[in-house]
Amino acid sequence: MVKRTLFGTDGIRGEANHHPMTAELAMGLGRVLGLRLRGVPGHRTKVLVGKDTRQSGYLIESALTAGLCSAGADVYLLGPLPTPGIAFMTTGMRCDAGVVISASHNPFQDNGIKIFGRDGYKLADEIEAELESALQSTGEAGRALPRGTGIGKAFRIEDAAGRYAVHCKTAFPKDLTLEGLKIVVDCAHGAAYRVAPEVLEELGASVIAVACEPDGTNINRDCGALHPGNIARLVRQTGAHLGIALDGDADRCILCDENGEIVDGDQVLALLGRRMKQHGHLPGDTVVATVMSNVGLERALAEVGVRLERVGVGDRYVVERLRSGGFALGGEQSGHVVMMDHATTGDGLVTSLSVLGVMVREQRPLSELAACMTRYPQVLKSVSVRERRDLSTLPEVMRLVVDVERRLGDSGRVLVRYSGTELLARVMVEGKDEIEIRGHVDEIAAALAKAVG
Repeated sequence: MVKRTLFGTDGIRGEANHHPMTAELAMGLGRVLGLRLRGVPGHRTKVLVGKDTRQSGYLIESALTAGLCSAGADVYLLGPLPTPGIAFMTTGMRCDAGVVISASHNPFQDNGIKIFGRDGYKLADEIEAELESALQSTGEAGRALPRGTGIGKAFRIEDAAGRYAVHCKTAFPKDLTLEGLKIVVDCAHGAAYRVAPEVLEELGASVIAVACEPDGTNINRDCGALHPGNIARLVRQTGAHLGIALDGDADRCILCDENGEIVDGDQVLALLGRRMKQHGHLPGDTVVATVMSNVGLERALAEVGVRLERVGVGDRYVVERLRSGGFALGGEQSGHVVMMDHATTGDGLVTSLSVLGVMVREQRPLSELAACMTRYPQVLKSVSVRERRDLSTLPEVMRLVVDVERRLGDSGRVLVRYSGTELLARVMVEGKDEIEIRGHVDEIAAALAKAVG
């Protein structure tokens, strides 16, 4: 894998106004991106820039725009818009790139930058590495800057949310409405605070919208997909049919059924995957998920002849495999669900509308639909380590892993992996008996701590 120090699995991220999330870096990144995108003579480079509702978005947006304009790129400012909306607008406006200023589910003090190519997909690792390298060569970039009329301009797109709303509705059957349904939606005071309630209302639902009053500092604070208990409580109190909790940039969602029971990304993948298979819309009879997805998902799909393929943690790796395999559905337990027929990245609103389409078409409550998957107890424990030694060189740890796998048989699994950002090892065990698997986790974690802790 290409070595990158600034870009992680989901762009550059950190505390705003502190390295790396500074105005200086944002301007430099805008400049090197604009220079890299310069094409044939006469072509004006077009770059979209959107953001979530963080106060620091103004800082990063202004610096990024200055850098792009200095490289000769014309910048189209979308304002607050969900990440998938920015990807959609990038392709729809035939732009050379789209930039998202957001730290997703992180607290408001953080911010981030992630970049989509003209095809609406996140940049490949190799391109991100090239941008990092160019940032270290500002002298060369300075000599290449345009002058006069070659300098870029900035424009504000006023109807971006409306265009994205129309796109989202394509995920819901044209011959159906949401009339008669009461829906709670928690927008995390984030990028979907306007568009999500409006789309649901325009389709006919009675909407109870919460966390839709961003003030620049309250994004994700005790609300949204990180705190789904809020929608669960409101659904029970109001007698709603469904609860939807989005995160700050609305690229994922957590649902709850009419009884207030949480429905996570794995359960959504199970119910959508089974129906896509039934209707012949699941290429390769395959769903892509990560190594963290519950074994219950694998079993629910296998019942109808669908294969679950696992990749590393991170929605970018899910999308990469979907593209390379020609598959249509994938996602993460955390609520990132990617439906390639509708989006190039996770989209919480599209996911919600897809589930609602099944509910309305089949006239069945979400509790009944989600029951197609039985979630196995899953216990996760983190262990501090001195170094990330190859697990195969830790004989006592591997002996325990093999022994636990043998005891679990086909009713569970073991996953031991290192964190990509911290000196931590993660031990995860799934099985039918939670007390039993907690013992297995503790045993393996202790062996890890002894070997490399």
